[in-house]
Amino acid sequence: MSTGSGAHSAPAPNSDHDTVSDDATATAPGTAPGVGAGPAATPRKGTFSSLRIRNYRLFATGQVVSNTGTWMQRIAQDWLVLSLTGSSAAVGITTALQFLPMLLFGLYGGVLADRFAKRKLLLLTQSAMGLTGLALAVLTLSGQVQVWHVYLVAFLLGLVTVIDNPSRQAFVSEMVGQEDLRNAVSLNSANFQSARLIGPAVAGVLITALGSGWAFLFNGLSFAAPVIGLLMMRTSELHKVTPVARGKGQLREGLRYVSGRPELVWPIVLVGFIGTFGFNFPIWLTAFVYHVYHAGAGTYALFNGLMAAGSLIGALLAARRIGSRLRLLVGAALIFGTLEVAAALAPSFWIFAALLAPIGMVGLTINVTANSSVQMATDPLMRGRVMSLFMMVFMGGTPLGAPLVGWVTDTFGARIGFVAGGVVSAGAAAAIGLILARVGGLRLKIDLRRGRQHVAFVARGVPGEGAEAAPGMGGAAEPAGRADSTGADGDAEDPEAQRIAMRV
Repeated sequence: MSTGSGAHSAPAPNSDHDTVSDDATATAPGTAPGVGAGPAATPRKGTFSSLRIRNYRLFATGQVVSNTGTWMQRIAQDWLVLSLTGSSAAVGITTALQFLPMLLFGLYGGVLADRFAKRKLLLLTQSAMGLTGLALAVLTLSGQVQVWHVYLVAFLLGLVTVIDNPSRQAFVSEMVGQEDLRNAVSLNSANFQSARLIGPAVAGVLITALGSGWAFLFNGLSFAAPVIGLLMMRTSELHKVTPVARGKGQLREGLRYVSGRPELVWPIVLVGFIGTFGFNFPIWLTAFVYHVYHAGAGTYALFNGLMAAGSLIGALLAARRIGSRLRLLVGAALIFGTLEVAAALAPSFWIFAALLAPIGMVGLTINVTANSSVQMATDPLMRGRVMSLFMMVFMGGTPLGAPLVGWVTDTFGARIGFVAGGVVSAGAAAAIGLILARVGGLRLKIDLRRGRQHVAFVARGVPGEGAEAAPGMGGAAEPAGRADSTGADGDAEDPEAQRIAMRV
């Protein structure tokens, strides 16, 4: 349990480690379990409500500066590798090396995040990330850079990220508390995507006019902003969580915790597929710019800017959203894969470019929904380990997928590579959606009659005619007796099925 100032806002786990959520499915007094309490139970907050908290404002300000530098370095790094080698596979190798440490050591980063004060860990990791940017700047500006230098720096940056990612993800709840967690997660994404609009545009100008080294230099210096912000925070205002004492088996404990909760397992599996095969945009966009449209760094920056614009819209919409339902995650993943296939087959430059914004918007929806759903369903004492697993699967799959996707793109062309990523993403979404419905004892009901909800999930065994939506499905709730007694097979009471049904 969390202690210290703000402990009252952290969720107290139930006997099966459930955490209390402020989702729309929260149960009001006198309401049957699983039945939404209605709008009065969860008043809608403003889009920027988390920014009223001073510590979070400092964090967000520092992050927007460093994120801008990060995006400048990503564009410059991809373009530098492509210029040195002319190979999309080499870009894939660079990306893979940056995320390989997350695959190998990601879970240990979560253990460290739970064991030590997250603010102190972030001071160390943000400083180290700045040094990697400065090292690459020196190599590039001196004219000594070789592709293996970029590979090495990417790998070192990945090692730091192993600790930085879970610490930063879990630290958000310590700054804002449980009540504003979902909004803060969404604003973090909006912050990142705002920088993604600025960074590629500035990087495109710098690369064209002066070279990649200046983008690396700006990135290295930009990490001074989050370090200063962390130092200026009022530690007495943090919602502190007592660090987990050093002990044996903490890594296995985290894995057991996740494995016993389908509402954690399947979202993590889904983002694993999408992160491994569907988010390889550095490979695809450089290939489309270089080999399909025969353009330069400015066009690559334009493509990234369009995706960032869509992602920013998605993040702002997510910040206003009350719930983080798994059905939204699955539906967004299906649309994401379909849009990737459509973009891959686009007959013209401008149709391809126009599809990048909605791809960015839906991709961001996947990220925010999965992230907030997993965090809200996790005990605070386990959050570092759970989020490290989430990030390990989401980002750590890249070392496996990026070289393969790069090889497919080099061998069969940019369009085939992009199509393959979209097909895998959509197929994984469809399969996991069916699994979640099965585990939750739900089935899909389609009613095309006027005035009816056309698509809804209902409890399995409920007749099609006049059936009401299952708990948490957005329609009317089942009678309390049926909702509480219907399990995955429609007979015995199944608490796990009820929990899944409430989150779908």
